[in-house]
Amino acid sequence: MQPHATADLTVPPTATESPLLSYRDEATGERVDLTAQQVGAWSARSASLLRDGCGLGPGSRVAVLLPPHWRTAAVLLGAWACGLAVSFRPRATAGLPLLEPGGDRPFDAVFVTPERQDDWLEDVPDAPHRYLVGTGPGRLADVPLGWLDWSAEVLRHPDVTPDHTAIRPTDAASADGTTYGQWGALAREVAGMLDLRAGDRLLVDAAEHEQPLKWLLAPLSAGASVVISANLDPARRDAVVAAEQVTRIL
Repeated sequence: MQPHATADLTVPPTATESPLLSYRDEATGERVDLTAQQVGAWSARSASLLRDGCGLGPGSRVAVLLPPHWRTAAVLLGAWACGLAVSFRPRATAGLPLLEPGGDRPFDAVFVTPERQDDWLEDVPDAPHRYLVGTGPGRLADVPLGWLDWSAEVLRHPDVTPDHTAIRPTDAASADGTTYGQWGALAREVAGMLDLRAGDRLLVDAAEHEQPLKWLLAPLSAGASVVISANLDPARRDAVVAAEQVTRIL
């Protein structure tokens, strides 16, 4: 399967087997390493789920309430591969008034962790298609009525990006109307501010940096790889940097 591009939001191809995206949970010891081809495959499965499983396409809107994680990358890149408009809602916004333009319009799908779905502070949007996305290994043990386990459902779909209507740089990539072209330009600008270059390996503290513009789009635009570290102990950061051969820290 070839890594796919989404109107300036791109999974860069690579001839090596080195990880493009690594996820570490320092509390549990869980580790997942994905090459560019594997990131592309998971993103393609997610795109197929959204298009063929949910019937969504350009103009559809999805809400994403997920932390920095390899599954979040697959959800986002899959949505953008289908030309969807994404409303990304970080945990830090829980309990705050929604200020996003157009955020009160109905959504077609919602993705949320079980923890945030159960949090009384959260105003989780309703949608016809509702998915719980776990952050631990394997499938979820308990899925409430009316919800589906993304990890189980996505495996029902092929790892080949479905054919879709061509996505234009002027199409909306987020629910506030920001276009694919604008997000691509922002990603390159942030990559420049972080001095990211091809071959760099970026360490991201998942608790400190929720916005995918920084932990996903900017490094991808620069050809850098990413190490997402959950439950990172500051006292162990130097050890993680050395073990992962990190060249940049977010």
